[in-house]
Amino acid sequence: MDLLSLAWKNLWRSRRRTLITLAALSFSLMLVQAVHNLSFGVYSAMIDSGVRAGTGHLVVYQREYVTSRDEQYSFDPRELPAQIGALAGVEAVLPRIYLPGLAQSSRESRGILLTGVVPQAEQQVNPFLQGLPVSQQLPSLNGREAILGSRLLKELQLKLGNKFVVTLQSRSGELVSEMFRVHGVVTTGVKSIDKSLLLVGRKRAAALAGIPGEIHELAVILTDQRADRLVYPALQQLLQERNELIGISWDEAMPNLSNAIKLDYASQKFIFVIMLLIVTIGVINTLLMSVMERFREFGVILAIGASAIRLRMLVFVEALLLGIVSMLFGSLLGALVTWYLQAVGIDLRNFISESLEFGGVIFDPIMRADWDYSYMVKMAFFTLLLSLVAAVYPAIKAGRIEPAEAMRHH
Repeated sequence: MDLLSLAWKNLWRSRRRTLITLAALSFSLMLVQAVHNLSFGVYSAMIDSGVRAGTGHLVVYQREYVTSRDEQYSFDPRELPAQIGALAGVEAVLPRIYLPGLAQSSRESRGILLTGVVPQAEQQVNPFLQGLPVSQQLPSLNGREAILGSRLLKELQLKLGNKFVVTLQSRSGELVSEMFRVHGVVTTGVKSIDKSLLLVGRKRAAALAGIPGEIHELAVILTDQRADRLVYPALQQLLQERNELIGISWDEAMPNLSNAIKLDYASQKFIFVIMLLIVTIGVINTLLMSVMERFREFGVILAIGASAIRLRMLVFVEALLLGIVSMLFGSLLGALVTWYLQAVGIDLRNFISESLEFGGVIFDPIMRADWDYSYMVKMAFFTLLLSLVAAVYPAIKAGRIEPAEAMRHH
């Protein structure tokens, strides 16, 4: 207790230097926590939006389809949608069909990806379809109504209500054509999707391809993306009796988005490491200067019988106190900044003229943070550890002081 009290008093002998060091440590911790929570919130929103419009948090394919994306590899879902839908944490199960083809109007033709969906289920989950007026939503599984991407509609020179023809290769290898009518228009903000998106009812798409009752993808939407740790093992268990099928997570099914997020996190970590190294140098400087200023004082202490280990312990306790205060104050600041970024966010709409695409998913111009408590605790204790590591050299220096030499020091 005497050592703790002495260390605390020593820190405040040079009030300005201690305050500067505490401010640097606390501000660095706050910055690391707040920036990470902002990225965590933005990426969570992007992942949720991307998987709801794309492959789902979890997805079931025929094994060969994962790598080839060949429309020949379809499968009969049988009772799987009902079984998966009954699992805790599952919000929706979406059967989908993907068929490359050609869309032709009386003026133009364009390559498209015909997507067969279950209209009511998709409209409740898919963020691109939720904004559609009721009059433009697909009415049935087997109708000839279609929803087109806005760029595709423009390039085909079509309008709502116009008819056009879709041509594709059926399972038998023959070219088949069918006439559809423009029933709705959707703008995703992703150019490649808006130029090729064509949604129709699942049964109509399956009949056109000659694969009645079959699908290419079974997208599983979760109530919370963190629930995949519980749902994924249960999904694998359901698939045990069907060896031709495989269940994978969104990061395997959407590698572009996953790799973009990983790359951004890696660059953040590099910046954080540089910043923390600079702060570490500041802590070393504070403790080393404190030792040098008390050179004569330490010599006297050693001369009256104190051990070198006790002096080293004193320096480490001073570092420990610096770390604890910085950890608490920095975490408080980090929590306040995170709360603000979650409630208000950072609005980029005044700085960008259009929506941004990141990893094939639309980037919300209003960036909002989310809480990653485990990371905040980890960084707080890392700051404490950083302070103790920074004290190693000053502590060694203090322990090597010779009493006779220190007594002559001015």
